[in-house]
Amino acid sequence: MKIDLSQMITEGRNPASQNIDELSTEAMLRVINDEDKKVALAVEAIVPQIAEVVEAICAAFQVGGRLIYCGAGTSGRLGILDASECPPTFGTPRTQVVGLIAGGHTAILQAVENAEDNREQGAQDLKDIHFSHKDILVGIAASGRTPYVLGALEYASACGATTAALTCNPNSTMAQAARMALTPLVGPEVLTGSSRMKAGTAQKLVLNMLTTGAMIRSGKVYGNLMVDVEATNQKLLQRQINIVMQATDCDEATASAALTSCSGHCKTAIVMVLGGLEADEAKALLARHQGFIRQALHNV
Repeated sequence: MKIDLSQMITEGRNPASQNIDELSTEAMLRVINDEDKKVALAVEAIVPQIAEVVEAICAAFQVGGRLIYCGAGTSGRLGILDASECPPTFGTPRTQVVGLIAGGHTAILQAVENAEDNREQGAQDLKDIHFSHKDILVGIAASGRTPYVLGALEYASACGATTAALTCNPNSTMAQAARMALTPLVGPEVLTGSSRMKAGTAQKLVLNMLTTGAMIRSGKVYGNLMVDVEATNQKLLQRQINIVMQATDCDEATASAALTSCSGHCKTAIVMVLGGLEADEAKALLARHQGFIRQALHNV
């Protein structure tokens, strides 16, 4: 089946880089950098739509639902990257944010031939993780036409779940198939059709905003501190101590003692120090306020 790429902005030829192979190395890199500068502005233009999706993700979390990313190639890998960073950064269960990629685990490291064209597999991969109406699906594809992702979006819609499409071409098939559309228009790539570049960068920025925004709204950030960070290595153990010190203006000894007494849970340690509470008291207070530190402290 012939695919008409001529109408896709991401497949257009960029006049700024048509002679890039004749430029000096520095001049070549300046062309790339100048094009990359456009990405943040393209994302800025859709902040209201991103906010809508963040609110939908929060609503899904509140009823025990999950955020599922689905993509192929670069888009799928970006979804997996964002999902994999949530547990260590925000202390979330590893099943709360999940990334699916066409071709499965093998495709994370290398291309799997024709995997993105398998529409039925997109639906099957959701069935395999017991996707339900409580979950939210974000389909990711620069082109906006990837069959694997379309199959997943159609299945998710049939389940009654909330759906969003993150693409870089306007009026795409995916955008029409989803309840909400996120379409940062970054223009033609420096290398024609290489959507791992500007389109991929835009997708990365948006995905960061989706999870970070949802986690802030879920009480996993206090000020700008990652108060649910998991201490899985020596650096993060020190980060926990620093977070407690920064949140409470206490000294290192006090922060370390509080963390030790509450089994290394930053939120509890912060409430202990600021509220003058024992570990069990601080933990119970946080539980009554769904883990939100500010609300808990207002009721000390």
